[in-house]
Amino acid sequence: MTHETRFCTSSDGVGLAYAIDGEGPPLVKAGNWMTHLDYERQSPVWRHWVRELSRGHTLIRYDERGCGLSDRRFDGAPTLDTYVGDLAAVVDAAGLERFALLGVSGGGPTAIQYAARNPERVSNLVLYGTYLRGRYRRGEDQAEQSRLLIDLMRVGWGGAVPAFRQVFSSIYIPSAGEEQKRWYDDMQQASSDGETAARLWLSRTQIEISDTARRISPPALVLHARGDRAVPYEEGRRLASLLPNARFVTLETDNHILQEGEPAWEVFLSEVRAFLGDDERTLTLAADLSELSERESEVLELVAAGFSNEEIAERLFLSVRTVERHLSNIYAKLRVSGKAARAAAAARFSRT
Repeated sequence: MTHETRFCTSSDGVGLAYAIDGEGPPLVKAGNWMTHLDYERQSPVWRHWVRELSRGHTLIRYDERGCGLSDRRFDGAPTLDTYVGDLAAVVDAAGLERFALLGVSGGGPTAIQYAARNPERVSNLVLYGTYLRGRYRRGEDQAEQSRLLIDLMRVGWGGAVPAFRQVFSSIYIPSAGEEQKRWYDDMQQASSDGETAARLWLSRTQIEISDTARRISPPALVLHARGDRAVPYEEGRRLASLLPNARFVTLETDNHILQEGEPAWEVFLSEVRAFLGDDERTLTLAADLSELSERESEVLELVAAGFSNEEIAERLFLSVRTVERHLSNIYAKLRVSGKAARAAAAARFSRT
């Protein structure tokens, strides 16, 4: 799997970090609260998202301002327009003309607003665990809970008592294992400080884009966990009901961040891949090739170019026997054998 981290600048001068993973048609993930590009690739909470969404796609994801590898300091209070502008800066820097757009949690309103303003650039809209109305717009109970969580961030974030931060893992990944919860706890501290976390959380509480949703033209897939404690299930249903061309899928879990191994994660992947029109043969091929080591990939590239074992050995400063051993491993991983193995392996590589 290819991976690259790059940087760009928003219209107001804030530096934004974005990552490119995988190869294929572009899929852009709008920025959401508390991310860290490097931690996500390692973390058992998020790494399966990066791995699977970049399988057969070029996945573009970024840390929103104040988080992760993006600038931690910025002036003023961010608004939805700010977040949309940051998304626009990233996709322009990445050189994308048309792409599928994924909005997860707080990234959903950003994705919706961007799609409304740029319908010619968004081919498909995938919305998971998200909303049209911020917490202060959903009634006094939601507003009061949100105010308490903001106070908790400012008092306990990054402190010596992990119970403060663990409140958030109980909301976002209640059914995850202890390892995942420890990683989530650590990522919060790595992503941002408590004051910035509270500031970013507060910035989304007053969002209300119901009228915008009614004007969305790209086809949309809306998925929501029935037991979601971060964004109520009814908010997902409401979103799907207002989008003109949307399909709604209920996921049977209480994890806001879907975890690897749970049935809801497999349903999510299946639905998203079908919606994006992913070809199963291409996905299987990408999965096979992702199993190759860096050296095996180099050998296979030369095989595809028509080089003999002796020529490959000379180019890579290896013995012929070592090249043969690499090829044997490649054939096993690509599930090809017999006299046609070399041609079949080369054909698989050349199609990527």
